[in-house]
Amino acid sequence: MSYVAKRFQHAQAGLTLDADALSRYTDLIDLSIGDTDFVTDSRIIEAAYRDALGGATRYGFPQGDPELIHAIQTAWREDFGQDVPKDEVIVTASSCLGMYLALTAILDPGDEVLVISPYFALYKQQIEMNGGVCVEVPTYEADGWSLRPEALRAAVTPRTKAIIFNNPANPTGKAFTMDDMRLIADVAKENDLLVLADEIYTRYLYKGVFVPMRTLPGMEARTVTLNSFSKNFMMTGWRVGFIIAPREIVDAIGYANGAMIYTAPSVSQRAAIRALSLREEIRETYITRYKNRVFYATERINTIPYMTLVPPMGTFYLFPGIKKTGLSSAEFAKTALEKAHVLVSPGGVFGKTGEGHVRIACTAKTEQLKEAFDRLSALKFGV
Repeated sequence: MSYVAKRFQHAQAGLTLDADALSRYTDLIDLSIGDTDFVTDSRIIEAAYRDALGGATRYGFPQGDPELIHAIQTAWREDFGQDVPKDEVIVTASSCLGMYLALTAILDPGDEVLVISPYFALYKQQIEMNGGVCVEVPTYEADGWSLRPEALRAAVTPRTKAIIFNNPANPTGKAFTMDDMRLIADVAKENDLLVLADEIYTRYLYKGVFVPMRTLPGMEARTVTLNSFSKNFMMTGWRVGFIIAPREIVDAIGYANGAMIYTAPSVSQRAAIRALSLREEIRETYITRYKNRVFYATERINTIPYMTLVPPMGTFYLFPGIKKTGLSSAEFAKTALEKAHVLVSPGGVFGKTGEGHVRIACTAKTEQLKEAFDRLSALKFGV
């Protein structure tokens, strides 16, 4: 007899770090996990250290540090020209937890949530763990990962509660157009749906200006915005993010959060305050480096005969097609690991249309990327 809940007894592993591979190959190049390789800016660390010495090691306010909430309001107004009431903001211990809490707050058993496939691997788990049903809206490499209006509208049923919209998108690097965003907004308004806008890569947009979903006409009252300090500020280990949402949803999220973690780490929230004050400097210093890596990796992929690629427009991920190899994404990832000692993520974990692709995270220095692509280029598949 197993004491593990039935829903977990046959659960498949999602996106995880392959610790066994890391220990098996001393020359392994890990391009599988989106963990920034830069250390958090020293000014952020020093500010957090000073505040920790001053007492920021105790429980904080459940909604979040009032100074951080004020800093989020100020940054949002300055960056996007929109005022956000303080009671529509809640600080979370990461945007990943934030998404889980948001789904907890809005889903009843059997409610459906639309996800644009390929999608961040944990969405499906989080929806199902909250009693919901994950419904994939397919996009395709041949279309440049663009939304097909008929596919989105056809996915809506009377049980649909929300759409998860990740922009720029992990794993494809797709930056959705204003037409895409208006389509999602129109479908949401026509069918009285919420949009869970996962916008953690706001600063990784390589062309144009980022526009948050909640700033579109009529969307402020039906958008749950999730953001994070992890990727934008090289703070993946600090585990701090925030949600902007209508008051009743923030209250429900706060209720669920209180039963799980109570409040985000106090010292991390202090670090986040300093991070927001440095946001433009950090964009120039770090994000530009990732952009250069992504563009370099794109050039290398375009020279590999067995790979295809939609040019990325945001994030630090690439999602090349490997269908010419004749292998599944899992088989290719295994081959790349065993023969090239390069670790990539199989596309199948990102949804049905992710199969036939692999995700490459440009979270290694350019010298390592060069070595990784040299090794991958040497693989032969009879193309």
